[in-house]
Amino acid sequence: MLLERRAIPVMDAIEHLVGMQSQAPNPPYIGLWSRLKDFDFAEVGELMTSRRALRIVLMRGTLHLVSARDAVSLRPLTQAVLDGHLKSRAADLDGVDLDTITAEARKLLEDDPRSDKELRTLLAERFPDHDAALLGWAVRLQIPLVQVPPRGVWGASGVARHTTLDAWLDDDPSARRAMSLDDLVLRYLAAFGPASVRDVQHWSGLARLGEVVERLAPRLLAFRDENGRTLYDLPDAPRPDPGTPAPVRFVPDFDNLVLSHADRARIITEEHRARIFTINGIIRATYLVDGFVHGMWKVEKKRGEAVLRITPFAPVPTPERTALEEEGLRLLSAAHPGAKTHAIEFADA
Repeated sequence: MLLERRAIPVMDAIEHLVGMQSQAPNPPYIGLWSRLKDFDFAEVGELMTSRRALRIVLMRGTLHLVSARDAVSLRPLTQAVLDGHLKSRAADLDGVDLDTITAEARKLLEDDPRSDKELRTLLAERFPDHDAALLGWAVRLQIPLVQVPPRGVWGASGVARHTTLDAWLDDDPSARRAMSLDDLVLRYLAAFGPASVRDVQHWSGLARLGEVVERLAPRLLAFRDENGRTLYDLPDAPRPDPGTPAPVRFVPDFDNLVLSHADRARIITEEHRARIFTINGIIRATYLVDGFVHGMWKVEKKRGEAVLRITPFAPVPTPERTALEEEGLRLLSAAHPGAKTHAIEFADA
């Protein structure tokens, strides 16, 4: 998709990518714009308000934008990641009746979507002998929660509020389908292959997937990379020639492109990786040249002007600069059509 924008429905793209990391509300929109022809920002909001797509904690214990049916299928498979987080504070939770507290929290959240602060306040009233912040944290790990619109809708604002996945989908049979770990690995490879066992474990946050890949091996192609690691892929997956030119692309914050492989050397150097992964968990927006990360970007809006500020990792040759300016102006026009002016600014390398 980043090699050539595809003319497919937005929902198909979201499902092909097995969701899009959505720790912040807006990055998935930019990720889809960079991957799809004629992408309409309003369509994602329509999918969310109609409850066909939603934002929920899944892979790596992080918030993802996914289809409703993928949310239902993926959450049981990725729950082990959240259970691991819960076990990390077993000593703090000693003596806490989590079953009772979780049942009460579920009722509160299904009565009305609530913010984390509101839930903590209500839990503190009902369980005054316990740390309300700890209880709220444990509840979020145990109950599949949907972050409800308008949060996550492009151009909208509002406090993050949650209800349960069951309440949000109201037991819609069309949103139910079974998925196995085998299916999960195959879906991952369709989106991000060729990849190693470590890669799929890194992307999902799950451990011990080697036996799953081994079971699937007769259905997969196997390759060796330059370091001797075995990479797997689907037999019918596209594998462009390494010499295929790749256009300039703007990749948003938190994009799974930079989060879906344990070995990121295929797209970014270790030196530059340290610049985009911050110590407080932010993964900065990047841009690609010939399929490789060459720098970072961000949009600043003030006094009616939308400015795309590009920070390259090395001096930018004229052809690359021209391509970045052209693609950058297209991005600003799509994402900020109401701005009085659009401008591109380059920082020194």
